[in-house]
Amino acid sequence: MGVAERGSGTRTAVGQPVDELETPALVLDLTTATRNIAFMAERFGELPARLRPHVKAHKCAELARMQLEHGAIGVTTATAAEAEAMAAAGLPDILVANEVVDPGGIERLIDAALRARVTVAVDDRTNLETLAERARAKGAVLGIVVEFDVGMGRGGARSAEEALAIGRAATDLAGVELAGLFGYEGHCASEPDLETRSREARASMERLLGVADRFRADGLPVRTVSAGATGTFPTTGSMPGITEVQAGTYVLMDRFHEPLTAGCGFALSVETTAISVHGDLVVFDAGRKAIGGDFGPPAGPDGGGEFAFIHEEHLGFRFPGGAPYRVGDRAALIPTYAPTTVNLFGAFQVAEAGQIVDVWPVLARHGDT
Repeated sequence: MGVAERGSGTRTAVGQPVDELETPALVLDLTTATRNIAFMAERFGELPARLRPHVKAHKCAELARMQLEHGAIGVTTATAAEAEAMAAAGLPDILVANEVVDPGGIERLIDAALRARVTVAVDDRTNLETLAERARAKGAVLGIVVEFDVGMGRGGARSAEEALAIGRAATDLAGVELAGLFGYEGHCASEPDLETRSREARASMERLLGVADRFRADGLPVRTVSAGATGTFPTTGSMPGITEVQAGTYVLMDRFHEPLTAGCGFALSVETTAISVHGDLVVFDAGRKAIGGDFGPPAGPDGGGEFAFIHEEHLGFRFPGGAPYRVGDRAALIPTYAPTTVNLFGAFQVAEAGQIVDVWPVLARHGDT
């Protein structure tokens, strides 16, 4: 088998075993990812809302296509660069669940809108007018969802009146088309207590749906009311009036989201090598630059070991009962937060039954485009 060099800096050989990869390597178990996608598609078959998965977690066109094949109505992105990459890969319907303000990002957004149906969030009249002007100049039309702050305190109009003013302005401008509303209940999406999380998510969505009612009463179109996350999809997706949910990390799954979403397995891992063993300490070659460390330290291999430290290229665990690894032994580590880990690599090494079957690029990382 020929060895191919991909943007990750990791040499891969399709057909070789995972445990022969140069480490650290980003490994996607295709069987588990497919099962996760099918699971979520089945769940949304029981809900009134449709699934528009967020691709910021995997940034991978191949996984996005699989989600569409399983019934997703389109994809969600966090950046204009992601939208541009997905449009270039042939994805037909894209929501940018974020404001795009810088000139370069706006140009990417418009270019994507010339290839696909692209909708973007706005919470500012001047930004809306700029988007409309640039779209008209290039002969494109951008869909618009007005973002409304449902409690997170990040982006979004802070009152129904403010949202209405932006919505009215969108209907008066050529180059843009008002689709409806967007709200993100991220402030409660990771609440560990299910009852509390469901109650807070429902309250957030009631606020969003109240603004949707105001839009309709004002004669504004509300085809789309977009919200949701992996941790809140059962509640958000069950509320009549929410038209689509942006769950995303379920495809890969990680330690952070696992307690929030029963039914999805770990499809993502970082293949590592033990590079130093001293007493009860085992050091692996996957530090902050390969597995990340936000939302808590990574768990030990197979859930064992006590976290000792994480540095740029080193990750240490202690095993009080005696180190079960020798120098050169391999271990697959499950990331704590998949979106960050994915963004550290240029490609997934796609595996089935322990063998590498393909290499899928990670698209639109910051600095790559």
